[in-house]
Amino acid sequence: MKARHKRFSLIAAGLILLVIATVLITQSFKSNLVFFFTPTQVEKGQAPKTGSFRIGGLVENGSLKRLPDGLRVQFRVTDTAKTMQVIYKGILPDLFKEGKGVVAEGKLGAAGIFEADQVLAKHDENYMPPEAAAALKAASDAKMKAGTM
Repeated sequence: MKARHKRFSLIAAGLILLVIATVLITQSFKSNLVFFFTPTQVEKGQAPKTGSFRIGGLVENGSLKRLPDGLRVQFRVTDTAKTMQVIYKGILPDLFKEGKGVVAEGKLGAAGIFEADQVLAKHDENYMPPEAAAALKAASDAKMKAGTM
């Protein structure tokens, strides 16, 4: 085999390995990617029907209930326009309170109830995820427009 053919074979093998590595990395990112939605977006069908995603907004006042089994809690998340029921099994974060911001990660279960695997509470008064802040502002603006017409 000539040196030219050996060089070409090595370059081709390197390119094939690079393509395989790129495909594997892309698949890994795709399976770990979790999107954020508001209750309004979930109700409109923009959230995935299967698979995990995040829902965010404010914990509706008076909605927090401990279920009889003692392990699960139920609460409603609102973006001021729409509300969604959430069930979570586990210990809630210390900063979790009604009327405060929350992001829950999980999937949509039966009857449109969101089954959370993880609940994240807002960690200080000045911070809110940009997506949640924009969604709350948009919902509030839409509510104001509907009220003035």
